[in-house]
Amino acid sequence: MMHLGRTDRCRGVPCGRPCDTAYSTSGIRRGQPRGLPLQCVTSVSNSYGVTIMTTTAIDIAPLPQATFGKTGEHVPLLGLGTAPGGFGLADADAIALFERAIDLGVTYIDTAPGYERAQSQLAQIVPHCRRELFLVSKAHTAHYQEALDIVEKNLDALGTDHLDLMYVHSLGHLDVEQVLAKDGALAGLREAQRRGWTRYIGITAHHAPWKSAKVLREVEIDACMFALSFADCHIYNFEEKVLPLARAQNAAVAAMKVYGGAVNMEYETPRPSELTNSGFGDHERALRYALGLPGVSLAVVGVYNEEELVQNIEWVRRYTPLDAGEQQALLAQGREIARQWGPHYGSVE
Repeated sequence: MMHLGRTDRCRGVPCGRPCDTAYSTSGIRRGQPRGLPLQCVTSVSNSYGVTIMTTTAIDIAPLPQATFGKTGEHVPLLGLGTAPGGFGLADADAIALFERAIDLGVTYIDTAPGYERAQSQLAQIVPHCRRELFLVSKAHTAHYQEALDIVEKNLDALGTDHLDLMYVHSLGHLDVEQVLAKDGALAGLREAQRRGWTRYIGITAHHAPWKSAKVLREVEIDACMFALSFADCHIYNFEEKVLPLARAQNAAVAAMKVYGGAVNMEYETPRPSELTNSGFGDHERALRYALGLPGVSLAVVGVYNEEELVQNIEWVRRYTPLDAGEQQALLAQGREIARQWGPHYGSVE
């Protein structure tokens, strides 16, 4: 088990360095530059099926960054998905995990109203460190007023006066014509943007890539997030059908479901990823695939514990793109996995 806690003033095992920095009651460090090591001990098998060997320190220097498309924002290569915490963790455990992620530089925080308790958990953290965060949420609706109302409810739920990015969520399940209409969801998000409730707007999609392609052909958006894995490219192929259109307008791209997501999209209890369930254990290569796609700035990953969090951080710290041989071999494996999965997020068309 990882140990990352001084009792009152710091959440790191004493490192022998002087520390006079004040800490908020939530445990978020206030005013101290990142870069000092936190000691830890880990030797566990996580839900990726990866055994993490004993270590003595975590490097908390800033994570590698990328420019987030036309927004010009700099974001870490790793974003935190909060669905596992909202569905599958006790509030205290989720809050501690979210705090630890932020302390370790994972400041792109992705949430949604439908993630059970995730937003109420985040509300215990966000007011203490809002300026450090790139805070993202979603509206699963095709309609103008509903989108506007959902943005306002997000602000209230999270305890903030603005979001950094608001997505129309899961476009594959929505009427894309209505989303694009004058009284549609994107118009509602533009109004929220005009009011200062969100800085940027965009779309997410797991399936039906033609709908995302239609949006990107017809309107300008700031950002998008798609299911991008080396297996799903053989099923939905956002890589060829949609990413070139995003790049053409310099819309930022976040990758999600890079490990195939939770089995049956069930987050209530920690369980292996779809990739692990299919017999594939090298999640680092899966992450490298997604981060190496043209236009992708970061991968959003949900975790259930600090061990998984630290493992993903280690992977992004040492990230290098796949070479041609690695890419070819991985895609061949992905083709076999895709045959097992089929259209597991929904229809292709």
